[in-house]
Amino acid sequence: MGLLNKLQNSDSTLTPYDGVTPPTNVGATKSSKLHAYGNLPGYSLSGAFASEVRKDYTLYNDGVLNALPQPSNLDLNGKDQQKYSDNKPK
Repeated sequence: MGLLNKLQNSDSTLTPYDGVTPPTNVGATKSSKLHAYGNLPGYSLSGAFASEVRKDYTLYNDGVLNALPQPSNLDLNGKDQQKYSDNKPK
């Protein structure tokens, strides 16, 4: 049995979609609040919209249980990073 046949006849353990294009992940669309919502920072930056993002995240099916990552603590919320030249050791 060839690879294409295996994929199209539910014999593949690599995908649940049997050779059909999977649905678009909501987190990959403009309606997602994962990274931004209009001019507001989204979940990945501020933790806002957590319940909506969590609901959309659970719909993503890649065959692996993925925990929703915590929002970033590295984001500067639009502020410029402090420059070394402005904060030299004394």
